[in-house]
Parts: sequence; structure tokens; C-alpha cells
Amino acid sequence: MASKAPLDIPGAEAKLRAYLQAHAPDLGALKEATKFFVGQSNPTYKLAMDAGDFVLRTQPLGDLLKSAHAVDREHRVMQALGQSDVPVPPMVLACEDLEVLGVKWFVMGLVQGSTLTDPQLPDHDAAMRRHIYEAQLDVLARLATTDPGQLGLSDYGRPSGYLERQLHVWTRQYRASETQHMPAMEELISKLPGMLPLEQHKAVVVHGDFRLDNLLVDGQGDVQAVIDWELSTLGPPLVDLSYWCTMLRMDQSWPIAGLGGVNLSALGIPNEQELVAQFAHKTGLEIPDDWHVWVAFHCFRFAAILQGIAKRVSEGNASADNAANVATQAKPMAELGAEILAKGAH
Repeated sequence: MASKAPLDIPGAEAKLRAYLQAHAPDLGALKEATKFFVGQSNPTYKLAMDAGDFVLRTQPLGDLLKSAHAVDREHRVMQALGQSDVPVPPMVLACEDLEVLGVKWFVMGLVQGSTLTDPQLPDHDAAMRRHIYEAQLDVLARLATTDPGQLGLSDYGRPSGYLERQLHVWTRQYRASETQHMPAMEELISKLPGMLPLEQHKAVVVHGDFRLDNLLVDGQGDVQAVIDWELSTLGPPLVDLSYWCTMLRMDQSWPIAGLGGVNLSALGIPNEQELVAQFAHKTGLEIPDDWHVWVAFHCFRFAAILQGIAKRVSEGNASADNAANVATQAKPMAELGAEILAKGAH
């Protein structure tokens, strides 16, 4: 069961209403706030205002892992990317005053579009499936070729050493949230430091969780917005592509389902080799021979993220009602990474 979110606290909605009236009077009065029961990390609400519908995104309540739930960074990066050709929701305002809701939060425009949670896209035909995946790839190529310095984001992260830092950060986060012994995770933590790929390209903004269900897609299959930027930073342009391919390799039966074991050709969905080749063509970037290490690294990283969800479940501090089910995926995710690393599979 999901824990209390910021607007569940008595008096919180009245404080929000007063703050919005003072700092965003053009929105008019707040008529209703309704929580979206999707996503595992930051509580998100639909705000019905006189001026239309908006979205409130907050940190969760409770003790937070250091550097996690960075909604202030989400706001900053989306505000900057609003100047680029990467589609993001329009930002309205941000608040870091903990006296208002007890946590940091921001408000953005509500973008019309669907969140597609099943990567097999069962409600679409083969042609539309291919169009959606190619639209996703096109957005990723745009992000990977956008200069952070032109958007005022040159200080959004360090210009090099991304993989090494991420390995350190997520090992630390995993240890802080460890609730069970996972031999495959220990294997990844032991082997990855000596196998990390060289970072051959200039750092760009990386989303950090770039997958289909973090996009808002319209009825024509086009991407209207990329959402959920809390893990974003600066890093190599192959980061999001390799993460996306990791998501595709996950088994179709897992709580967060991938396309492992699926006949992609029959569905009209591009396979990993096609996506990687198209990305290289669109961006002019070379794909390294140690591609499998990139993918295994993301298995480790995602397993650590899932273990963080498991820890929040154990403490009654998880945002989504299906968090307990999702948390069970940490162990098989680590096992997939160890298998990829052992096989050296491209």
C-alpha cells in the first residue's frame, strides 16, 4: 500500500492553494488536486485550476536517500530543454521552501498524450508500433546531439567520469537499501569496475530513465513530451540508448515488462540491432565493441533502483500501490546483468 504523500497531510492543500495564488496568480484558483497512481518515486498530482489543468510533482515524505528524488533538478533540466527541440512539458514554478508542503516541489503544464506501459503495444498495429519506436529513437537522437552549454546546463553534471561515478553512487545506494543478499549483484559490483567502457564522446544531457513509459505519445504515435527527469545529469551520449536496450532485454513476464522472448518482427517493433544502427546513423556516433558492458552496467543500476523501491516498501514509504510487486524484479534484473557480462553478448 502506498504511504502518505504530501497532500495527504492535513492543511497541505490549503498551503498549496495560498502559495499558488501568491506566486502564480495567472493560474487562478485551485479547484481540485488528484494524485496519479503511477510511478514509483515522486508523488505526482493533476491540479484542476481556473486556467486549466496542470501537474504538481513533489518529493515523497519520509527519510530520503542522499541525491534521490531530485525534483529541483527535474525542474531545472526541463526548463532548459524547453529551449531545444527535445519535447518536454512547460514549467510553471518551483518551490524549495519546506514550510509549504514539507518537501520540494514544482508545477508544470499538463501535456496531452498517453503513457504506454506495455512495450508490446497491444492496442496498435505493426505499422504504428514501428512508428512509435522510431519516434522515440528520433527524440533520443535529438537529446544526444543537444549541446548542454547552449542551454545553460554546462554545470548540470561533471563533464567526464560518468560511468565510474554512477557505479559508485548506485553501489552506495544499493548498500543503503539492501534487504536481501543477491549473489548476482555482488558479482556485478565486483566485476564492473574493471570493465567500464571508455567515455569517447563529449558529455550531453542524459535522461537516466529513458524508456517508453516515460514518454507522452499522441494518437498519431508522435512523442509530445519526455517526462520523469529526476535521474538526469551530464554523461556520454550512449547512456540512454544502452539503458533503453536494457529495458528491451528484460523478460516480458516481469512486473516492469521488457521484450525478452518476444517475436519483434511479427509485431513490427525494431530489434536492438536496428535501433542501435539507426541511432548511430542519426547522431554520427560510433557504437563500441564493448556494447554489452554498457547494457550490463544498466542492469546493475536498475537493480539498485528497484532495490531502493524494495526498501521504501519495507518502510511503508513507497509512492505507488504496485511498488511491492515491482520491487521483486531487483534480483532477476541483477541476474540478467551478470548473464550479459558473462556471455559478452552484443
